[in-house]
Amino acid sequence: MGATQETTTLIAGDKVDGTTVYSPDGEKIGTIHDVMIDKATGKVAYAVMSFGGFLGIGEHYHPLPWSTLRYDVDSKGYLVNVTSDELKSAPHFAADDQPDWGRDYETRVHDYYRTPYYWV
Repeated sequence: MGATQETTTLIAGDKVDGTTVYSPDGEKIGTIHDVMIDKATGKVAYAVMSFGGFLGIGEHYHPLPWSTLRYDVDSKGYLVNVTSDELKSAPHFAADDQPDWGRDYETRVHDYYRTPYYWV
């Protein structure tokens, strides 16, 4: 018997992968590619969203502070209060150009989205 993949309040990490992300006006702006978890606390720090490109070519990845996402039962996806135009200037990276996930980078991400730092 395998582990439960989803309950009313919990979801397995591999089920989050591929979930659609919508802007406030309901536009599909990307999908969750991965989640980043703080090793010490176990808190989910970021959802890494894939954005743009076609069939994986030219795709960029945007770390969204987990606190910016809200799961919407009706759309079965995550809502984020950011438009696709705002994402174009947000911190992002290409698959072959991973950022240095140090505090400087994380601070820039949180400051861009005006969210509290998850590590505080």
